[in-house]
Amino acid sequence: MDKNSIKNFAIWARNQLRKDVIYKARLIGITDKGIGQALPQSVKGLQIFDIGNQNTYKIDADQIKQREMLISVLNKRKAESGYEAAFESIVEEVAYTWFNRLIAIRFMEVNDYLPSGMRVLSAAGGKLEPELVSRPFDSGMTFSQPEKNRIAEWKDKNQSDELFAFLFIKQCNDLNRILPGLFEKINAYSELLLNISYTDTQGIIYKLTHDISEDDFKEAVEIIGWLYQYYNTELKDETFALLKKNIKITKERIPAATQLFTPDWIVRYMVENSLGRLWIEGHPNDALKVGWKYYLDEAEQEADVQKQLEEIRKEYRILAPADIKVIDPCMGSGHILVYVFDVLMQIYESQGYNQRDAAKSILENNLYGLDIDDRAYQLAYFAVMMKVRQYNRRVLNEHIEPHLYAIEESNDIDRKLLQYFGAGMAVKERQTAYAQINNLLDTFKDAKEYGSILKIGDYNWSLLKEFVEKVDKKGFLPPPDTLFPETLPQPDLLPMEFIPLEDVQRKIKILVATGQILSQKYDAVVTNPPYMSSSNMSTKLNNYLKINFKAGKNDLFSTFIEQNIFFTKKNRFISMITMHSWLFLSRYEIIRKDILDIIIDNLVHLGAHAFEEINGEVVQTVAFSLRKTHLKNYNGLYSRLIQYSSELEKISHFSSSLFICNQEKFNNIVDNIIAYWISDKIFLIFKDFKSVGDISDSRQGIATGNNDMFLRFWYEVKMVNINLIANNQDEMNGSGCLYVPYNKGGSFRRWYGNREYVIKFNKNNYEKLLNTGNHLPSRQYYYCKGITWNDVSTSLFCARYIDNGFIFDAAGPTCFYNNEYYMLGYFNSNVFQTFLNIICQGLHYSTGHIPNAPFINKYEKNVSLLAEKNIKLSKFDWDSFETSWDFKRHPLV
Repeated sequence: MDKNSIKNFAIWARNQLRKDVIYKARLIGITDKGIGQALPQSVKGLQIFDIGNQNTYKIDADQIKQREMLISVLNKRKAESGYEAAFESIVEEVAYTWFNRLIAIRFMEVNDYLPSGMRVLSAAGGKLEPELVSRPFDSGMTFSQPEKNRIAEWKDKNQSDELFAFLFIKQCNDLNRILPGLFEKINAYSELLLNISYTDTQGIIYKLTHDISEDDFKEAVEIIGWLYQYYNTELKDETFALLKKNIKITKERIPAATQLFTPDWIVRYMVENSLGRLWIEGHPNDALKVGWKYYLDEAEQEADVQKQLEEIRKEYRILAPADIKVIDPCMGSGHILVYVFDVLMQIYESQGYNQRDAAKSILENNLYGLDIDDRAYQLAYFAVMMKVRQYNRRVLNEHIEPHLYAIEESNDIDRKLLQYFGAGMAVKERQTAYAQINNLLDTFKDAKEYGSILKIGDYNWSLLKEFVEKVDKKGFLPPPDTLFPETLPQPDLLPMEFIPLEDVQRKIKILVATGQILSQKYDAVVTNPPYMSSSNMSTKLNNYLKINFKAGKNDLFSTFIEQNIFFTKKNRFISMITMHSWLFLSRYEIIRKDILDIIIDNLVHLGAHAFEEINGEVVQTVAFSLRKTHLKNYNGLYSRLIQYSSELEKISHFSSSLFICNQEKFNNIVDNIIAYWISDKIFLIFKDFKSVGDISDSRQGIATGNNDMFLRFWYEVKMVNINLIANNQDEMNGSGCLYVPYNKGGSFRRWYGNREYVIKFNKNNYEKLLNTGNHLPSRQYYYCKGITWNDVSTSLFCARYIDNGFIFDAAGPTCFYNNEYYMLGYFNSNVFQTFLNIICQGLHYSTGHIPNAPFINKYEKNVSLLAEKNIKLSKFDWDSFETSWDFKRHPLV
């Protein structure tokens, strides 16, 4: 697959489609500045607009209605977000609608999936004129006599693009019969704003059919996902640029900011080790398993663990293929669901099903998917339906609705219209349904903020479906807290022609179906969730997580770990790929404990370069498969691939870089860090030895809040203004000189040195610092000797000795211990670095990490002597370096 061509096309296509939409809107007097009026010479059934340079643009009666609908939608959105944002949302919506349909039709025509078997965008043999334009009446579509006349007129006048635009829209509407989830009945204004040509060699049709190879579309549904991700590239860049300006990610931008297309081999790993494991453990089948390249056999277990597993597998043995429910709650463009379909097809066939029946059953019984993004839903729906079509040519005509939905909001549903629902139901049942529907609508308010993490209560789903299905404009529902006899007179109703019941019914049906999916349990949950730190979230989303997801609130990926555990049936499987920070960072300790309460069957520590870079940043990831059951002393299998720098290297070492680790061992490490790669000896050290924090005190120092005001290099200041002898608490009130020596981290240097700064610390500046920054913490340790290190390091840990007389910075935290020489030697040892490599997976060596390392005081005398010697050598080296500076003094005070 030529991803460069796909990427270049998708990015270009979004911009081109947006330009085309803006251009067509301008022709009818609508711009990002406002809505213009038609010229005075307009008449009924014909509106004329001034487009500049003494040129005009005309629209007829049907187009006038389409323009009125566009204006209505603009005004409605304007009330919510302002006019410019409303106009932008329309442009984006229309552009992606046509993009999705164009690539769907291209996929279908290349794979000969269109009902007519006729190409819509191209022709065989490299002809420029599409087959649909050459032979429209062979397409199988029904044309009225006026339409036939128009087609003949366009052909006579050689108006090829006008004919093509008409036929393309006609084809999209016709495909609504078999693919309603993607080819919905087109909003009138979407049709009005379409600007399309096949003759323009710089247009989107020509680029789509010429810039991307047909081979990339043939049976490769994966291309849909790549096109979707690349289409969002610039929107994602804009979103991250806004973050740098401290503008939080809004619900409209969540999909672009968080969507990542999952590499195929990782999808296979997740599906094979969740759905595949569920089936194989209950129905052993070597022929099936041999085709699953990324399936990991279970590690050897102790006898009592193996016995418990056998009891669990008895549950799996009674499962039939149609019993298995699999969900991807963050389905994106459907890549995971497509491979789930493939594995389910293999399972069905192993049980004697033919492909046609299996495909239909999978669609009806097995697959579930949700996403926050309407665009992603459309493409996931299309990808799944194309996979079904691959095995069953007739299924598209059977009108089976897959269990796939975009999360919808209830905000715009007029609840007064609920009085028309539930016609013919008994009064009590109708009132129960009314109350439950209202509660459900409350839950789905602002649902685009939350997506699949919505918490759904208990509902009678069959009752709600009945209530929504039975609609009668003559119906009336009495207040839910009163039992009215059905014979009571009915109040005046809204004029029937103004009641949009079909639209409201459709929306509520989707909310009911989505709510049911969110409330039920699954045999396998497989997903690549969004990654978004709480610091980048909107206030509304942040508050929701604090209330509903206390364990997973720090990032959306950890939120989905918590939610997916809820989604999963007991003894069933969860498989995900997330950022790897939950393995070790202290802020994920609670979610880590939740995971350790169940089983980590296996885990693939991917590290960097498993994905493309996001906004210039390398994403560090981990894929894993969990089983929702608790077995003490379970041995998990762990593949460590962080040392490999490319996707191909990681794939080639996937099954050879393996560790077996008893899950109970993680309880011996501070914060339950998932340090699966360490030896039994190191586990025992963590378990049996005291920590550094038990025998010493590690402190963070000053953060001035304004370094430019308070700090200077020592060579910028007259030496007489620096207090070099301060060594007790009496000096703390600033009664001495203006400056005192200041320790502030600095470059990588061990043993001694980085004595570069001084800080203003007389009485006046002391008072300022006391009320700014972090308010002079750890004052009892000012001027005391100790061991300091760099809080941030891109390489190894480096510790240095500091004499009496220094104050220390937040970037130069300090440890205080009664034998500084030994602690310094220990800190700079390979042994200590080994412990830090477990505790500090990142750039920070903070006072939250260092005290958690085990403290070993073996060979204390020898280590102390060695450290003292190294201090002297390093001091000589630093003093020589310091005196070699030939700076002119610049007294700044």
